[in-house]
Amino acid sequence: MTRTRIATALALLGAAFILYIGISYLVTPESIAAGFGLPAQPTGDAVGFLDIKGVRDTVCGVLILALLATRQRFALGVALSALALIPLGDMLTVLRWDGSTATALGVHGFTAVLVAATGALLLTEGRRTHTAAVTA
Repeated sequence: MTRTRIATALALLGAAFILYIGISYLVTPESIAAGFGLPAQPTGDAVGFLDIKGVRDTVCGVLILALLATRQRFALGVALSALALIPLGDMLTVLRWDGSTATALGVHGFTAVLVAATGALLLTEGRRTHTAAVTA
């Protein structure tokens, strides 16, 4: 499998995953919120914050798909590099509030690394093609 196909597959998987998470937070927040890793879930009026997370995650997935659909691969690489800060922030939040260390590192930390790696693949694929053309 080529570097471009790997980057595309990872971006598509990431988009599908974050769209699933985002839509789940919008449709059934009480069933998915426990998996975030925090020791307590919002109650009462604070439940509205789960909608905010749902919108944030859904828009991230739409952004990835939009950049893929318009073949803006370098822009997607830049966006994913920046978006990797979201799961990193989620990881640090879970750790700060004495949530599940396993979830913080295994879910949010791993996601941050995977998103950043996908961004790096996309950012460097153009250089690789340009270098190959120059040396040929």
